[in-house]
Amino acid sequence: MGTNAIDLLVINGENAAGGFGITPSIAEELFDLGAQVITTGNHIWDKKEIFEYMTVPEDSHGRGRRVLRPANYAAGTPGFGVYEGELPTGQIYAVMNLQGRVFMSSCDDPFRKADSLLTNISAKVILLDFHGEATSEKMALGWYMDGRVTAVLGTHTHVPTADERLLRHGTAYQTDVGMSGPFDSVIGVETEMVVNRFLTGMPGKFEPARGNPKMCATLIECDGGTGRATGIRRVMMGE
Repeated sequence: MGTNAIDLLVINGENAAGGFGITPSIAEELFDLGAQVITTGNHIWDKKEIFEYMTVPEDSHGRGRRVLRPANYAAGTPGFGVYEGELPTGQIYAVMNLQGRVFMSSCDDPFRKADSLLTNISAKVILLDFHGEATSEKMALGWYMDGRVTAVLGTHTHVPTADERLLRHGTAYQTDVGMSGPFDSVIGVETEMVVNRFLTGMPGKFEPARGNPKMCATLIECDGGTGRATGIRRVMMGE
């Protein structure tokens, strides 16, 4: 963080628990490492102990409140899909978490949900994590949000895309930030297990791979007063 003078660190942690879900202890560890907010996605409920951790008052600023699940999940599910907070510098920011509908499990319309969330956000600096499968859906939401949020960053496919750019009205965009994990794998899983699934069609328990760990991230520069992005850079770090 010090090298690039990062002010706001957001981590998508939905597969932090050995490749499947996240636990309270792992969330605590990520917060200890400097994360202000943890976003997630379709694997958020893989570890049941996260339910209670995320069941907190809406006006709380505690750590459980800062673990988000997609905002367009059904009403009544634990947790929240947006968080608005203040950095030690006094900068107000918001983080939104949405999930796509194309090739994904059923959820509410992310486009109209984004509209709804924005009506209650006062921050100018707004990061949107869009957890989706289809590149077209992610791109469409990026253009739809252009000029209304600071950044739209895609997650879910585990593969970083080389399309980071500033859209015409000042929103930084990347279709997928990628995966922090073992790159000698099939999206994080031991290659032999996945290849065997394709060859035989037989079910089997997937295990996370261990070879060639890398960390993917995206650095965004923005104007704190207007929320407009002024730069975006893709990062991949290895051992």
